[in-house]
Order: sequence, then C-alpha cells, then structure tokens
Amino acid sequence: MAWFRAHEAAEAFGPRGRAYSAAVQQEQSRVTDLPPPPTTVAEVVVRAPRLPPAAGDAAFSVVRIDPERLTEARRIDEALREAPGVSLFRRTSSLSANPTTQGLSLRAIAPSGAGRALVTLDGVPLNDPFGGWVIWSQLAPESLTAATIVRGAGAGPYGAGALTGVVELQERAEGYAAAASLGELATARASAAASLSVGQAGLTVSAAAETSDGYVPVRGRRRGAADAPTRLDAASAAARLDLPFGPALLALRLGAYEERRGAGLAGADSEASGAVASATLARQPDATSYGWRLQGWARSSDFANRSVAVSSNRATATPAADQFETPAVGYGLNAALRRRADAAEWEIGADARLFDGEVRERFRFLQGAFTRERRAGGRASVAGVYAEASRVAGPWLVTGGARIDRWTSSNALRRETDPATGAATLDSRSPDRDGVVTSLRAGARRRLAPGLFARAAAYQGFRPATLNELHRPFRVGNDITEADAELQPERLSGAELGLSGGGARLNWSAALFRNRVRDPIANVTVGVGPATFPVAGFVPAGGVLRQRRNVGQIDAVGLEAEANGRLTDGLAWRAAVAATDARVDGGSEAPQLTGLRPAQAPVLSATAGLDWRATDRLTLAAAARYESRRFDDDLNSRVLSPALTLDAEAEWTLRPGATLFLSAENLLDAEVKAAETADGVEGHAQPRILRAGLRWRG
Repeated sequence: MAWFRAHEAAEAFGPRGRAYSAAVQQEQSRVTDLPPPPTTVAEVVVRAPRLPPAAGDAAFSVVRIDPERLTEARRIDEALREAPGVSLFRRTSSLSANPTTQGLSLRAIAPSGAGRALVTLDGVPLNDPFGGWVIWSQLAPESLTAATIVRGAGAGPYGAGALTGVVELQERAEGYAAAASLGELATARASAAASLSVGQAGLTVSAAAETSDGYVPVRGRRRGAADAPTRLDAASAAARLDLPFGPALLALRLGAYEERRGAGLAGADSEASGAVASATLARQPDATSYGWRLQGWARSSDFANRSVAVSSNRATATPAADQFETPAVGYGLNAALRRRADAAEWEIGADARLFDGEVRERFRFLQGAFTRERRAGGRASVAGVYAEASRVAGPWLVTGGARIDRWTSSNALRRETDPATGAATLDSRSPDRDGVVTSLRAGARRRLAPGLFARAAAYQGFRPATLNELHRPFRVGNDITEADAELQPERLSGAELGLSGGGARLNWSAALFRNRVRDPIANVTVGVGPATFPVAGFVPAGGVLRQRRNVGQIDAVGLEAEANGRLTDGLAWRAAVAATDARVDGGSEAPQLTGLRPAQAPVLSATAGLDWRATDRLTLAAAARYESRRFDDDLNSRVLSPALTLDAEAEWTLRPGATLFLSAENLLDAEVKAAETADGVEGHAQPRILRAGLRWRG
C-alpha cells in the first residue's frame, strides 16, 4: 500500500515515488536532459553528505525500492526482496536466518552465505568485516529514505565485493517515522527514527528493538525433542550529526547493534554484536564547482555460534562446537572528485579497506567436555583507484569506467591445541598472497521515442574471499564445512540489453543478461560420514564433509522484467519476474559439479502486488512471491520444492501521519522448504504470522 501512495504522489516526489526500475530509469532520463541547476542558493538546507546519483547510472539495471515500503517493512532484507533476483542465501529472512547466511546476492547466479553484493549506507559498507554477510537488524528501516539496487558487477566507485551488484541505502535527513507492533510467536517490535535541525546543524537518531519466541523449522513426524524454536532478540541504535563545513557538509555517525538467535536445535544458538563510526565530508557539484567526498570509517564486530550433533531419531543433541568469539575489525577510506560540464560528467576516486579477525572455538566433544581448542584467522586488504565518465548527446547517453585494485591476504593462522595439556595438535600458517585486478564497465542508452528507452551495458567485477571463507570452519547439525586459506578472488564478466518505457498509467522494463563467474567459491562435498578425515576430524552418520573451493566457472543467462501501473485512481498493481539458467563447470577442482546448478539458485522467481484504496481511510494490500525449486547442496541431491507465499495488510488512517495496521505474513501458512539434511529431514521458513500495530510519519 506504500507503493500506491508513492505512485499517486509521483508528480510531487519524482523518481523516489516509483517502486520499480522502469519508472526510475524514465525519470533519470529526464533528469539527464535537464540543464544544470542554478548556482545561487537562496537558503541553506541540511541534508546528508553524499554525492548525487551519477548520470551514467541510467545505462545500467537500476531498481529503486519505494521509500514508503522501506519505512513500513519490519526488516530491510524483506523490503529488498520485492525486487526480482534479490535474496539471502537461503529462503529464510533475517527473522530466523543465522547471521552467517544473511549475505545478500543479486540475480540467481550463485547465491552465497557471504553474499556477492556490496551493501552500503551513504557510502559506508554494511558487510561484516569478518564474514561479508549483513546483520540486517543493525538498521531500523524507519531510518532509511531510499534504497537503490544496481544489478551487474560494479566497477567505478563500487569496488571489491560488488560481484553481482550494489545496494545503496540512504539514511533520512528530515522528518520522522516510528512503528510499534505485536504479533504471533510472541513477536514484539518497536522502532523509530527522527531528524531535527538546530540552526544550520542537523541531528538524526534512530533505534529499534525486536523480540520473538520464533518457530520450530522441522515439522511433522520427523520433529524430535532436539528441535527447538528460532527465537530472536535484537536491538540497535544510531546517531548522525550533520554540520556545515564551509561550502561542504560534515557528517559524524555512530551506530551499534546486538542480537541473539536460536538456531532451531536445542543447545544451538548464536550472538552477533558490533559498532561502526564514520566521518564524511562532501560538497555537491554544480555548474561552476567540483563536487567531492572524503570519507573514513571503522567497524568492529563479534560473533558467537554454538552448534550441536543430532541423533538419528532427533531425540538428543550433543555439543559439537562452541565458537565463543569471532572478533574482527574493519577500516576504510574513500575519496571522490566529480565535475559536471554542460552535457558531460566525470568522476575519479580511490578507496581502501583493511580487515583483521579470527575465530576462537572449542570443538571435539568427548565424554562430556571439549577436548580441542582452535584459533584461526588472518588479515585481508583491498585498495583501488577508478575513473568514470558519461556524456549526453541528443538522444544518447554513453558512459564508461575502469578500476585497478590490489588485494592481499596475510597473517594466516590456524592453531589447534589440547586444553588439558596445552600441546599443539595442529599449527598451520599459509603463505601471504596478493594480486592485482582490473575491472571495466561501459554502457549506453538511447531515447527511441517519448517514454521509450533502450540500453546496453558490459561490466566486470571481483570479490576477494572473506576472512570467514578463508579461515573459519563451521558445523550445521551433522554437516561440517572446512575453510580454505588458499582461495582466490571470484571474478565476474557480463553484458546485458534492456528496454524500458512508461507513461501516466503504466511503467515497465525488461532486460536480458549473460554473466560468467570465474573461480566461484563453493562448498564442495568431499566426504560422507560416518568417517574420520584429516584436519576436519570425525563426521557422524547422516552428515557430510564439505570444503570451500574455487570451482572453475559458472555461466548464467537470465531475463528480468518489471511493470507497475494503475487500473483506476484507487487501484494500483505491480509485477516482476526473474528467470536465470545458471550452470557450473567444476573444472579440475570439482568435476563432479559440471553441468549442475549452483546451490540455492532458483530458475524462476516472481512477485506481484495490489494496493486498493477502498475508502479515504482504509487501504488494503496483497503481495505474492513465487520461487521455483532450488537445491540445498552442491550435488543437487537435496531438492527444495517450489514455494508460493501470500502477504496481506489492512491499514486504517487514524489521522494524518498516524495509521493502524493489521498484517499477515505467509497468510496461507505455506510450507516453504528452506533446508534439508543428508538424511532427509526438512527445515522450513516461517509459518503464518499475524501482526497488529501503529505507524507514525511526519
């Protein structure tokens, strides 16, 4: 229903009032053709320090999520999933997903727990410095004013990690939004964000808290006493101070979060916490002056994860590993200089990131105690320079850019000891490694007729392995996955063709793409339990041993299409579909994977929705999401059947800016299969959840 309100207000709010890319691209085309803004500013308005969207972005696949949808979402990842091809590693949302599976991927090329997309908040990466995943509870959705998804590998300003694209989140700089709700599963949530001005300074604060008793993922007769709910307790807070700094604006931001989760098995749970600090100084470009941005940030995180081994009848769970600490820090600097002149625009910049972290754990549980301790970790860095330029010439927009990055992996350590004696049972130190990667991207768009545009783009990108992939082994039930300190960066190259159009009642876009990922990192099955393996140790019956490896390449061909419009003044609709045929060539490292689909990569996903303003006060909304089957493992032996879910919401306006809502997630209580063990036990995504609450905006 937020989409309807934004669509109706499109004339007032421009491209941010559209829900999907067709309208956004059309609006961007108009902006591109406008003359430069006047150089005289009548009054100072405090806004977040960021450079405006680059003119050349219109040549690429861009989706903008409706701002109202963001503020109404309980979780940011759930709002982003409205765009086709956007998903976490598994079918579960951040309501119940373990932090290590909350990595975001764009397009179903090769989803990963670490994520193959870069997520930023006003330029600062949100990806965890150790694992690359995103702790979505670190941000209150009400604190955001925009979310832009750029699909396709990022060269230019995006840098390392933007293998399948970028999600750019923007924090609010004015107004307020708040929500409070209660629901099934003993769910309670409260969240608020507000911006205020004091003279020429601005202060934005936000906070959120959520608790839920969760649900038991295993249903039916296979459920045993060892199965437990996926409970959740999460909290976050942030503050940003905006200060005029000559012709520029300075922003100082602090944020912190903490969450505790149940993993669906007795004795298995996780904890994640972290903090971030950033300083940003930026000046907007105009017809006579350069625009620029200087930014520095630091992020710390910690993660604890306890896993268990489950008996064959699921009656008991025995401690298997206690990863009691995973301290990590990340630091980053970036700078950009932009110039606009007549119909041309260019930008040059540089960025650098450094990550340092390790996992500390107890494992090998025998006779009621852990008999081994492990420390494993290292350091990684990436630094690069880039240049981008674009030009408008009549109906044409052309753009191109290049990056050069140097990556390093160093100080690798894996040491295992016997806590009873202190003797080392394993002491492995991998050699330092480094490399240089060049990435290019180019695009063109042509206005074919009023409201009709064609575009073409080609791009390259890369993602270095995270510290988690390099150094941290982990266990889920009886399945064990080993790390690999020798992993090489993943590299993607691709091209796409797109067509978009629209008018007062209908906006649409469609695109074809072809991508190739070289040296993709996959969890490769190397053995089946019960058996004992070097380094990994004993794998129990019903379990498998996997190791992260670079596995040749993945080729993917896909189609994306979106449309939205209005049937009447009070009835709005939207629909989107993504179809991707991705196949693995395992090469010499994993020939058994050749011809198979990547794990967790569905062929087809589709979303659709209706918003109906029944009366001046009552608005009804419904949204459906379909996904074809996917596989839970690299060998395509564990099939996750197709899934269809329906959400619904009724909203009643109490007064301007205040609404009462009743919502149903997974209204039909569909059994969405999200995981399967080696012995055929199925885990499911969330059941139906009814919620009621209040929202305030201003």
